[in-house]
Amino acid sequence: MWTITQGIVKSGVDPQQARSGAGNTADPLAALDAVIAQIEPAIYLFKDFHRFTDDERCNLSVIRRLRDVAYHLRDTYKTIVITSPLVRIAPELSKDVTLLDFGLPEPPEFNRLLDKIVEDVKDNPKVTIRLEGDARERLLRAARGLTLKEAENVFAKTLVTDGKLTADDVGIVFSEKQQIIRKSGLLEYYSASESFQEVAGLDNLKQWLRKRSIAFSDRAKQFGLPAPRGVLLLGVQGCGKSLCAKAASALWKLPLLRFDVGRMFSSLVGSSEENIRRALQVAESVAPAILWIDEIDKALAGVSSSSGSDGGTAARVFGTLLTWLSEKTAPVFVIATANDISQLPPELLRKGRLDEIFFVDLPTAPERQEVFKVHLAKRRRDPARFDLAALAAASEGFSSAEIEEAVVAALFDAFSRNTDLSTEILVTAIKETVPLSKTMNEELSRLRNWASGRARAASGGGKAAADESRRKIEL
Repeated sequence: MWTITQGIVKSGVDPQQARSGAGNTADPLAALDAVIAQIEPAIYLFKDFHRFTDDERCNLSVIRRLRDVAYHLRDTYKTIVITSPLVRIAPELSKDVTLLDFGLPEPPEFNRLLDKIVEDVKDNPKVTIRLEGDARERLLRAARGLTLKEAENVFAKTLVTDGKLTADDVGIVFSEKQQIIRKSGLLEYYSASESFQEVAGLDNLKQWLRKRSIAFSDRAKQFGLPAPRGVLLLGVQGCGKSLCAKAASALWKLPLLRFDVGRMFSSLVGSSEENIRRALQVAESVAPAILWIDEIDKALAGVSSSSGSDGGTAARVFGTLLTWLSEKTAPVFVIATANDISQLPPELLRKGRLDEIFFVDLPTAPERQEVFKVHLAKRRRDPARFDLAALAAASEGFSSAEIEEAVVAALFDAFSRNTDLSTEILVTAIKETVPLSKTMNEELSRLRNWASGRARAASGGGKAAADESRRKIEL
């Protein structure tokens, strides 16, 4: 084995007693000379040698010597194996080097590692192991994307932190994945604390997501189910699209990665395309995961005029994203949200890239009551003390976000009056708010007309909900 700190040593022997060749072989040129000088058959493992195979002026002599060695090794029983975390090969070496990708561990390897850890701690009375049934599968599935060393460290961390190893420790495994994502600097790890109990209405969307909550398990794979690809949530601003992405992460117990397209763009030529490829590789490396692309219509707004504005960079970045959506095999579920359908290229909407398109409309009257319940309970108020039907009637045409802001405004009013929150104060705050459905009447009408027959309704209100929505727009 060769390392830049020890030179060439025989594998498995003390480095101080097993130096091979004459003199110090830590220098790359001296190490390659020692390979040629060796007569007997041997396999040489060069660790982290990629620094010297990069196409840089300082590596010219090493690259030339490596080509000489490759020519010399043709008629011998000697082989050089180079291990590297990155692919850095000078063009001159492309014909002399064979690339082999060494993938991340699969669940069977994590299973053997877990068996070893359980065997080591089984006699410790202070440690509790509960990994029966689906618990073990959930823990192994959460560990996908980690190396064996990272998985061993995080399993040991769970034992030290709470003295047990159960399916509840999935969150600690995700914390290790969070470190990987933060080191990349391209994706944002979002710790989702929201649940579907905080999402009022949207029954069709919630049911669709619940059905696919077990699609990433081995049992689903054996049944023949493919991993779900993704969903596009289109609709009115402030109606819970982003909240659904966070709630889906909590429901599926998968890490939520926020993909900021603006972070991908760089001033250097070619860097933007490289950034998006690296971001997608990071997402795949921690799979199964949810990739949340918020406001995708804003990110792709300049694609049609990209050739004239930025030399085609936005179009190439979008092309890379489209290709990945079609060809990805890793279990990365994409949740994209959008407000303006006119800004979305038609290539994104076709089947095969995303599983479904849901239209999230303004909440109906029963859904508005649920929204008031959620936000009143969140602020330590008993919803039963309020006339929810009157509040729902007063807030016709309001989005979920506007209802929340009305509750907050009413709390300010009540606090300034030195009294508690009441239905009357809430109704007054609602009447003082002009909803977006009035200020953006034409835009919302156009959005609804497009979604009719082209997208699936996220709410289960049926025709009655649609008729109510049309009436609200006509105000």
